[in-house]
Parts: sequence; C-alpha cells; structure tokens
Amino acid sequence: MDSRKIFLLIAFCFAEAIAQTYPTYNADRPYTLRTLDYSPLLYRYHDITASDVPQSFYYPQINSDFRAGKPLLYWFSSDNSAMLAVSPLLGFDMRGGKDLGDTIQGYEGGLFIRGYKDSIDFWLDARMFTERHSANPPRSWDREFLENQGNKDIDGEVEYSSYSRYRGNLNIRMGFGNLSFARDVPHWGPGYFSNLSLNQNAVPFNQMTFSTNIGPLTVISLYGDLRIGRNSMGTENLKSRNLYAHRYELNFANTQIGINELTILYDLNKPWLFVPIVPLFIEKGNYTEDANNGALSLDFSQRLPFGFRIYSEFLLDDMESPTSLIRNDNIEAKWAWMAGLAYAGNFGDFKAGSIAEYSRVEPYVYSHFHPNTAQVAHLGEPIGAPNGPNSQTINWLVYAKHKEAFQFQLGQEWAWKGTDYGSAVNDTTPTVNHFKTEKHFLKGAKMKYSLIPAISYSAAHYAISVEYSLFGRNAFCSRVMWLW
Repeated sequence: MDSRKIFLLIAFCFAEAIAQTYPTYNADRPYTLRTLDYSPLLYRYHDITASDVPQSFYYPQINSDFRAGKPLLYWFSSDNSAMLAVSPLLGFDMRGGKDLGDTIQGYEGGLFIRGYKDSIDFWLDARMFTERHSANPPRSWDREFLENQGNKDIDGEVEYSSYSRYRGNLNIRMGFGNLSFARDVPHWGPGYFSNLSLNQNAVPFNQMTFSTNIGPLTVISLYGDLRIGRNSMGTENLKSRNLYAHRYELNFANTQIGINELTILYDLNKPWLFVPIVPLFIEKGNYTEDANNGALSLDFSQRLPFGFRIYSEFLLDDMESPTSLIRNDNIEAKWAWMAGLAYAGNFGDFKAGSIAEYSRVEPYVYSHFHPNTAQVAHLGEPIGAPNGPNSQTINWLVYAKHKEAFQFQLGQEWAWKGTDYGSAVNDTTPTVNHFKTEKHFLKGAKMKYSLIPAISYSAAHYAISVEYSLFGRNAFCSRVMWLW
C-alpha cells in the first residue's frame, strides 16, 4: 500500500462541520474573513462557563483536537507525522448601513490551508474580494485599506473595489513551550465584549507569541507590529509602532486570575521586552517617555454553581499618584473597568446562555502625548475596548445553538461616547500642564440603544447568516459561504 494517500470526500450531508477544524481556537470575526462557524469564541466561552474546561483567556490558542479531524481534501503520511489539507472557498454577502454610509455587494474567493508536520501546526485563510459600493468614495467595512478600480468619468469603465485579506498561524510545539507566528487579533481576558487590554474587535495585525505552562501558571508573551495611520499605505506608517505584551494566568479550576502588561514603542524597537520574565511596567521607564506608552490590568473569573460565571478586569493606563487616582479629577487618572455575568447551559442537543457586561473607559485611555505616536491602537482603532476612551457600554446577549448547525443570537447595547477632549485615541491635552487639566467623563454623550438580532445555519460545506443592528447602531450583513 502506498505510504501516501489522497482522499477526496464529496459528501454534503455530514452532520458536523469538520471541514473547518482549525489548529487554534480563534477569536470571532465580525467583519471580513468570516468562517463557517458564525461565532466560535462565543461557544468556547460557553464551554468554559458550563463545564470544567480550563479557564484560559488568551486567544488564538492551540486546539489539541485538530490532528484527529478528517478534512475534505487531504494528504497524510503513512506514520501520521504529517498532513496537508486544502479547501477552496467562495462567499457572497450584502452589508453596510447608515453608520458606514455605504451599501456593499461583495464577492470573495480563496483557499483555506491547514496541516501539520511533526511538531509544527499551521493554517492559512487567504481570500480575494471584489465589491460594488453605493458610496463614492467607497467605505471600508473592515477598517482596512481598500483599493478602488475604474473611473466613472471614463465611458465603459466599471468602478469597484478589490483587495485581499488573510489570517494565519504557524505554531511550533517545543515541549517546554509553544512559539507562534500569526496574523490575527489577540483576545486576552475573561470578557467577551469589553476586554480592556487586547480585544477581538481590533483590526488584525502581524504578531509573534510564546506561551508556556508551569503548574497552574500560564505565561504568554506577545510582539505585535502595529500601523500608525488609518491608511496602511500612508507615509505616516514609514514610522513604526511596536507592541509588547505579557499575560500571566493562574488557574485554580473554578477560579482564574490574570495580569496583562502592555508596552507600545513609537519608532523604536527593543526585542528584550519579548522575554516573559521582563516586567514591562518597570522596564518602560528605561525608554524615552515621548516614544513609549504602557498599561497594566488585573482580571479574574469565577465559575459558580448552576452554570454561572462572574468576571471583571481593571486597567490602569496612567496616574499621577494613588490619591489622584482615587480623586479621579484630572486627565492623568487614566483607567478603565469592566465586569460581567455569564450563564451557560447544555440541554440535550441545545446549548443556550446569556452574557451581560458593563465597561467604563475614562478619557485619554489608550492615548499619548503626541498624535500618531505610541497610542494603544492599530490603523486608528483601539486594540482594547471597542468604543475607545471616554465611553460607557452595557452589552447583553442571549444566544442558543442546536448541535453544530443552527444558531440564534439577540444582542442589546446601551452605549455612551463622550465628545470632549480625550474621546479619541489621538486626542492630546489642550493645555501644557496636563497634571492640572480637569477631565469630563462622558461630556456631550448621548445614550445610543442598539438591538442586534442574528441567525445562522452552518453545515459541513456551507453557511448562511443574517444579522442586523437596529436603532442606535445601524448596520446589516447577510451572507452565504461555501467551503469544500
């Protein structure tokens, strides 16, 4: 028998969506590069809340079940030490809304490649997009760069947008730890909506991570290559913005405690900061203040009886002194707080649950002294809480899932966003003596209520989804995707 075999399985009635088993547990993808599974991270958190799955809150994270799966088109070695799988994919969607100021008709095609070789796991999701837009100029749905083709002023020209996107991960298992290279969004902390340090709502960026376990302690070290301006091809991005982050997790079964450290360097790079034992909040003092920024957060998660879980995170961006933090009267008291309650239950073939979260982010959090320098942001968007500085948000989600196929979600959001100084990541203090400048939390803010229903169905080779954001946040996305 040949030691190498190629299998082509054409079966559209499989009960499970095994075609898209990833080597990693991934963050959800609310914009482009969506997968067959509508919200994989949500149901990873569901399993953590409802069962004895270890409370690890850093993603992407290795999925040890990956090697046992059987994809559609694959090659494997006779000793099972290597595997390669390739799946073509196609997608079509309609999306946009008043908030975006555009209606988009999008087509996409690409390849989903995954496999392993000895101690290396990898996957790559690469796609090309073609879109027709109602707005001129076209708006970017996923907040990344758009390339526009054609000219309406020239007869016979068809105007459209075309671009490419990819996410991927290459992980090296080394016994004492794992080294990963990825383009993705890191999501650190026990919250689903409002993690304050690194949040899945950020724009994907290139990164390298090292993780290891020592008894109940897990240590994760990350380097990220951040872009400064909103236009990735703009001249401001000739300068560099480099992210270094550490996460330390203590897992005691039903209790988890985590610490996150962030340091952002502007046009400066210090690889020493990647070393896991380096305390970033101390080491940052060895670099020019105008060229570095940092934050420190503490979080916890506690599983309770009957399928409940409570959790919280407190982030400190900066402070003049501990007493000034308590007084909270000037812009040097930069902090944020998030708290949540989750319920998850399994009922035969059904999974159902609810998540409620509250977040408060003070003015000037994630900002820096000078615009477009060491902000805690990528392509103009914060890499932490989605609504950025000077915001307050309440999220409540109810969800249900039948086996691996049918999903229903009903989300609600109450959001306040200030309009005063300190409400954007590039805002700077209006006076020279910022230690005496008063801050005004939610000044000019109006409450916006949004109702967000979503429904999806996924099978082995295709997925259909429809979602709307109504009232305060006006957006929609209807989508069909095939993967073989």
